[in-house]
Amino acid sequence: MVTKKGKLIQIGAAAKQAGISRQSLQYYLMVGLLEPTEVGPGGRRLFDDAAVERVKLIRKLNESGYPLRAIRDLFLEGRGDLKGR
Repeated sequence: MVTKKGKLIQIGAAAKQAGISRQSLQYYLMVGLLEPTEVGPGGRRLFDDAAVERVKLIRKLNESGYPLRAIRDLFLEGRGDLKGR
């Protein structure tokens, strides 16, 4: 799917591009680290390149020792937009 935001991909492809499991990406969504760029027909969550880059950043921060709660708090302090922009 292509929109004004560019090419949108489904959750499985976004997780693969970011180097994490689909379940991890679903968890990031559940705990508020990220929101889908768009929700498509039938409730499918779609992600653009900026969202995938955000997931990569979350993964790198987490691997370097930051707990997910601290990462979420950092993002919330910096800006209210969780869609990768």
